[in-house]
Amino acid sequence: MNPIQQGFVLTRHSRDRHGQIDIHYWLCTPQGPARVTVPGERALLMIPVAERGQAEKVLSGQRYEWAEPGLQSFSRQSLAVLYFHTMREQSLAVQRLQAAGIEVLEHDFRPHERYLISRFIRGSAEFTGKVRRQHSVVQVDNARLRAGNWQPQFRVLSLDIECSGKGELYSIGLYGDGLARVLMIGTPEPAATDMRWVENERALLHRLEEELAAYDPDILIGWNLVAFDVRLLLKRAELYGIRLKLGRGGESAFLRERAHTGQVFVTVPGRVAIDGIDALKTACYQFDSFSLESVAQSLLGRGKQTEDVANRLAAIMHDFRHNKPKLAAYNLEDCRLVWDIFAHTRVLDFLRLRSQLTGLELDRSGGSVAAFVQVYLPHLHRAGFVAPNLPPGGGLASPGGYVMNSRPGLYRHVLVLDFKSLYPSIIRTFRIDPLGLVLGQQEEDAIPGFRGARFSRTHHFLPDIIAGLWRERDQAKQEHDAPRSQAIKILMNSFYGVLGSGGCRFYDTRLASSITLRGHDIMQQSARRIEAEGHEVIYGDTDSVFVLLTGEYDESSASTEGKRLAALVNEHWRAWLQHELQLESFLELQFESYFARFFMPTIRGREEGSKKRYAGLRIHHGDAGLVFKGLETVRSDWTPLARTFQTELFRLVFNEEDPSDFVQLTLAQTLGGERDEQLVYRKRLRRPLDQYVKSQPPQVRAARLADMHNARLGKPLRYQRKGIIAYVITVNGPEPVEYRQSVIDYQHYVEKQLKPVADAILPFVGLSFEGITSQQLGLF
Repeated sequence: MNPIQQGFVLTRHSRDRHGQIDIHYWLCTPQGPARVTVPGERALLMIPVAERGQAEKVLSGQRYEWAEPGLQSFSRQSLAVLYFHTMREQSLAVQRLQAAGIEVLEHDFRPHERYLISRFIRGSAEFTGKVRRQHSVVQVDNARLRAGNWQPQFRVLSLDIECSGKGELYSIGLYGDGLARVLMIGTPEPAATDMRWVENERALLHRLEEELAAYDPDILIGWNLVAFDVRLLLKRAELYGIRLKLGRGGESAFLRERAHTGQVFVTVPGRVAIDGIDALKTACYQFDSFSLESVAQSLLGRGKQTEDVANRLAAIMHDFRHNKPKLAAYNLEDCRLVWDIFAHTRVLDFLRLRSQLTGLELDRSGGSVAAFVQVYLPHLHRAGFVAPNLPPGGGLASPGGYVMNSRPGLYRHVLVLDFKSLYPSIIRTFRIDPLGLVLGQQEEDAIPGFRGARFSRTHHFLPDIIAGLWRERDQAKQEHDAPRSQAIKILMNSFYGVLGSGGCRFYDTRLASSITLRGHDIMQQSARRIEAEGHEVIYGDTDSVFVLLTGEYDESSASTEGKRLAALVNEHWRAWLQHELQLESFLELQFESYFARFFMPTIRGREEGSKKRYAGLRIHHGDAGLVFKGLETVRSDWTPLARTFQTELFRLVFNEEDPSDFVQLTLAQTLGGERDEQLVYRKRLRRPLDQYVKSQPPQVRAARLADMHNARLGKPLRYQRKGIIAYVITVNGPEPVEYRQSVIDYQHYVEKQLKPVADAILPFVGLSFEGITSQQLGLF
């Protein structure tokens, strides 16, 4: 009997071979990498049993097997399963059946996906089979896999390339455990960096193959790794007729590009290529810019020497011709920066945990819908049901979270009370579930939802899945395991979104509405219960209640009152749910923070209160700190001038200091040219430049000017395919910072940056920007 081994799934693939389907998984194991082959799996699809006669006519001449295992659709039709020996035969059958108007269900799962999903295999796996060594690879034939819990320690390599503006390769940096090396085209010369010299690009590519085989990483990391580095490597290899063997076992890497979106995907058999930008976005990191320089400075406090891409490219090209050791050091530092960012954020731990929770591939960015399907589907199948297809036309929009009309003003003593994971707790409490919705429609004692929804009290999976994740997250918090806690939080919070998304096969507007509209009701009832205690609710946003306390408070007494109010609301929901619906409440309101001063602005130019915008002086353990939400200080499309001005202005107002001198000084410095470095707008181009036809916003005009100058000077065009442009407003309109030729329009910055910030808060203390500055403006 073959021993059971532990592993973690790195890559997965299925293909037709010799009239059958072969499934290949690459796993990292305690003994090293292994290629595991599962033969003889069949592709399948489901159709209504009632369509058998028509299906037999449509599929005449095709080989398949018909089975009726007792499965049902969400419309309660009995379903048959049709099995095919190859994926090609199954794909042809799908086309024929759909062309004949026959509904085909669950046909879009590839065999390697279905094999893992049906066995609850998520990331970690146990496997057994016939083990043999094929060259340098451990091959496991006739394998069987089941769910496991092994925790891998990945072997990681950071990779970065340097090249010319035309994409000609110069060097490749490699950084990992015990490895810091640069592969460089050229003749050997002394260098502090460990360098391997090669004659030309062809030799460089082959040397990269050798280095990867020798180091044998599970994971490749880099910055813009797939869309730039790997893509360029494969393009250059194609130019020389080389199938670049970056994978394990001498297997070639291959690229896929989606023409309509520009997305690039890479498959490296036995290895996972993880882009640092995508990884951090998946883990919900946010930066004004995701350039390596910006992120490294933010997280590590160090980075590149310049953010000027055009000059940096010129320096790279110059150093390749005249100072290759300097270029090698630069190349290697990029690798090291990425390595240190991954270590600092523990983002690989996050991705591993996400894979173990959901079954998603390590390099999958986004994937909320796929995660939900992989978690939910095996439970559904074991209950005898099959998932529906995507809704036609993308489905109807579902209502969003509750946002209360705010009461604008400058306040003292404001509490913020938050519901802990409100949407997941609603799913648990009210047993919201796709199958429960189907079965609850016929149950007399079903739990009422919204828009006609009724949910089964006994037949559901999602509430129990949420409960399990909830327990795991509480444990992760106790163990201070931040990546695990974050992975679980993102997964739980995504469940509402996917149920309201037309891109999810379980979409039903009644599901999403029964979560969000229930949230509206919970927020409104909770506000009324708090106001019954003599306080005033001045704002509410999705899961947070902002309470203006009546009377005088300090941090200690405000905290005590906040905890008392939260306990009252929680008891209200416990009693109400038990009495009205005979349900256990998992709703939990918590005291979150205390603001000694709090400001809710009006909508600019109007009297009613703004939403999702506020500022306050928060007191925590005796320390005071400014908090801004949705205002200019935290918005990247405002200038540093506006942000720094707002921060100091609000500090003065909150501390009851006269801001007049500060406003006048800032105005004088701005008009006098002393704040020019703070006048730069940085905005992202959301589309390629040539797609801006009807509108010409300032960032587009500045980008076009910049690339006009770049073309004139023979430099690479920087802004044709999106990007971030830095520009200032001049008397002749927006101009890029690097090519500014006109005088800055200071009046623009006074009217559009300083005045709106000031007039948002000054009227609440009996002042105005014009009143403070009118005499001074007259001098200019």
